[in-house]
Amino acid sequence: MISYLKAQKILKNSKINISTQILNTVDSLNRVSAENIYSKVDYPAANNTALDGYAINSKDTFVLKINKNAKLFKIIKTIAAGDNPKIKNIKKFQAIEVMTGAIIQKPFDTIIPIEKAKFYPNQKNRKYILINKKITKNQHLRLKGSDFKKKELIISKGQIIQTSHVLAFKSLGVKKIKVMSKPNIIFFSTGNEISEKYKINNWQIRNSNSHYIKSLSNNFLFNFIDGGILRDHSENIFEKKLKKSLKSKVNIIITSGAVSAGKFDFVPYVIKKFKISHFFKGVAIRPGKPILFAKFKNKKKCFFGLPGNPISSAACFRFFVYPYISNILGLKTEKPFKAILKKNFEKKNEFTRFLKAKLVSTKNGTLEVEILNGQDSFRIKSFIKSNVWAILKSGKSLFKKGQIIECFSPVLSNKNIFN
Repeated sequence: MISYLKAQKILKNSKINISTQILNTVDSLNRVSAENIYSKVDYPAANNTALDGYAINSKDTFVLKINKNAKLFKIIKTIAAGDNPKIKNIKKFQAIEVMTGAIIQKPFDTIIPIEKAKFYPNQKNRKYILINKKITKNQHLRLKGSDFKKKELIISKGQIIQTSHVLAFKSLGVKKIKVMSKPNIIFFSTGNEISEKYKINNWQIRNSNSHYIKSLSNNFLFNFIDGGILRDHSENIFEKKLKKSLKSKVNIIITSGAVSAGKFDFVPYVIKKFKISHFFKGVAIRPGKPILFAKFKNKKKCFFGLPGNPISSAACFRFFVYPYISNILGLKTEKPFKAILKKNFEKKNEFTRFLKAKLVSTKNGTLEVEILNGQDSFRIKSFIKSNVWAILKSGKSLFKKGQIIECFSPVLSNKNIFN
């Protein structure tokens, strides 16, 4: 059995290569950028108005003094967003009625908001606007390139593309981008007790692990392939399926169950039949101690053997498989956030614990985390109630109330953790 830290180092040094692909930007949500992506244009593309009003040439107002002299500016045209802004034979002391988003071209360089405009001869008959003071340049204008310059960086290589990036790509003229291909994961459940049926005998278990992992793939990072259920004494069948997977487009092979040291735990025995470059079996963690990892020699593929209990499987996916996928996709190492422990908690010194916990924001704005009752690896109720994983590292037994500890959000959770 190795430490959690040692297992992390092995995973980091066992990276497999993942290909890239070109996608339309509108299809790139939640993918990982495989290159730096830059704006194709200046944005805004030209000076345009931020509100409804009247565009004038600010230089025409330089001779004006407040309440001492005034000038009539003739309204010569109305321009809305999307209209051609070109005007011929522009003269001094002229104005253009403009709607929000309308393009403003020289010599017009400033906007008088419609709410502040004074009209002549009157409000209903708006032939002129009356100006009696100096107006400075660039009032209420969105200037060309003020948000993005052409060739300015939008997103760096190794970032997850969010909805805000999709908006930016479309606005900035980026049609296609290079992203990391999603790893293909094949998942096998194991055990005679596992069933896909809803009505089962009391000696059976519904196949929750497979569906949990599949649900994670719906939003993010990988393609899920259901390998089915491997029954007890399926060594030969499993070996054949492994050989088939190694010749396929599968990148990561995962099993749940049959990974410990019991009579029917055939997974470690079969894995050791293959040529392996990196390997560990058993990590000083709870839940999930029996976890197994192997990278196949001369193959761009690896294997994770997760324990069968549902929370053990979920925890091992969160803290072993998920970081591994993030690493091969080129994402930065995830950092925990920290919170104050609400109550004392004691554990065995040599183990790192992954604990179902509830994070709350207190009245004074601090983050407080409560480790929930029901930490057994079969207990689902506490998993539903939790909104974070709390981590208590090895090397210490007693963690006291008020101590700051590390927490991680659930994988791919879109729920508000403070609900």
